[in-house]
Amino acid sequence: MKIIAGNWKMNGTAESLDKMLAALAVVKTENKVIICPPFTLLAAAKNTHTATGAQDVSMHESGTYTGEISAAMIAETGAKYVIVGHSDRRQNHAETNEIVAAKAAKALQHELIPIICVGDSREVRMSGRAKEFVEKQLRESVPDAQSAPNRRSVIIAYEPLWAISTGVVMATDNVRATTDDIRDMHAHIAEILESMNLGGVPILYGGSAKGANAAEITATPNVDGILVGGASLKPEDFVPTIMAVE
Repeated sequence: MKIIAGNWKMNGTAESLDKMLAALAVVKTENKVIICPPFTLLAAAKNTHTATGAQDVSMHESGTYTGEISAAMIAETGAKYVIVGHSDRRQNHAETNEIVAAKAAKALQHELIPIICVGDSREVRMSGRAKEFVEKQLRESVPDAQSAPNRRSVIIAYEPLWAISTGVVMATDNVRATTDDIRDMHAHIAEILESMNLGGVPILYGGSAKGANAAEITATPNVDGILVGGASLKPEDFVPTIMAVE
């Protein structure tokens, strides 16, 4: 079974959610489909057949943290998943690996499955440090067994920042790569997870995945699914992406 998770980011309305849920209701697939809309829409999808996830979670249980959403609040909406450490959060909100690990641990405490994101930037890749950088992120972003005894219930998502929003599988301003790069990095991540006693944890690919390339990406060894961005916002884009994954 593959996992197809749609990250809506700061997009979506009640109307667009209704349209998506209606479209997904008739999709027949053996794979796991998850949508991660904004917090305001999570409760509206409760008790539907579609799995939902949040896009972030607080590292705190409760308290004077204006604007934050706790894991307990997310769980109350019926959501089962939460994205943590997305590149948007790491870049725009200065989230460190330690913060990501704390958020993932808090999610696990409330029986949410964290989708922990790691990834290399153009600068890191061009310097030849991509594998080293991703390994450090991975080892420091996954909570330890003491803080999260059920830490095997996590999902990892590899985001090549140099490919996001480019419209191709992987690319930089002057370098175009192939699924060999995906295979190489996912194999590396799988090896690291094995050394962390986390062998078999799903690894998603999150770089401009869409209907046109979903089949090729998910057929790559050690790719257990995709984290979809823009192509998950509309049924006419997301449904073909789902159906392309075997």
